Amino acid sequence: MSEPHSPDSTQGIHHETRDVSLRAVIVGGMGIGLAVGGLVMLADVLFPQGSLDRLLRPPFPVMSRPALQSDPAADMSAFAARDMAALNGFGWTDPAHGIGHIPIEQAMEQVAREGIPDWPAKEGTGP
Repeated sequence: MSEPHSPDSTQGIHHETRDVSLRAVIVGGMGIGLAVGGLVMLADVLFPQGSLDRLLRPPFPVMSRPALQSDPAADMSAFAARDMAALNGFGWTDPAHGIGHIPIEQAMEQVAREGIPDWPAKEGTGP
């Protein structure tokens, strides 16, 4: 018997030649590359406007920049002041149709005193 690593024991040992052929790997890779390239060209032929559309206009709608508040506290104060002026003052809501407004306190007193026309009366308070 000879030793496992002796020069005589490696005589006649060769690598496996039946696994994968380098020629098959190269041919297969080239085939896949040609198939992908052909599909890209086919898509361009079938859908020619796709690339032209991207050149003519951006892919998303152009939006304006947001109008940011420079002083939110002052904006809120001005908003509240306008609302309070409308609630506590006289003015026209729709002058063309003769619709106006009166101060809220006066309106509440008038409703308490006269009621609301065509409003159903509470049970037990009617005549």
